Amino acid sequence: MNPSEEEKIALEHEAARLFMRNWEKLHGVPLRHIWHNKPSKPDVSCFLDGERLDLEIAHLYGNEAEAMAILGRDLSPETHQALAELAQENADRRLLTALNRILSAKALKRYHSRRVWLVVRNANSHWSRKDIEELQHHIDVPGGHPFEQIWMVADMKADSGIIQLHP
Repeated sequence: MNPSEEEKIALEHEAARLFMRNWEKLHGVPLRHIWHNKPSKPDVSCFLDGERLDLEIAHLYGNEAEAMAILGRDLSPETHQALAELAQENADRRLLTALNRILSAKALKRYHSRRVWLVVRNANSHWSRKDIEELQHHIDVPGGHPFEQIWMVADMKADSGIIQLHP
């Protein structure tokens, strides 16, 4: 496994763990025993009150330049310029566009699983729980998606909790 695959798996596990901890606190029902799956299944599996539940994990960065900065990559002068230009754009529109792009892409996937939830982790510090809640009713959840529920971890460390985006 190469270093970028290891990093991706570590980020997915951390996002799942944060989501599970917050979900348990919110609902008082155990969500336990995380393990990673192969590509034809959702990223992570666990047990919800003794029954298997699969979680597909996504990270909301904004765009590629923001992802590179958030993940601590070396940034070229062009990437710095792109980030400066992004700072001038409407943050709400960028949040909604980025989230809808993730939902559209994930809605096309199919899984060998009975129950799948999508968990999106907000990795962009420019967007807060309040921003997400204000735009929640403008999110475009594509019809026919494979997810029983769609949730968002509101920030990288889940300090501001989780938000259910779709039942």
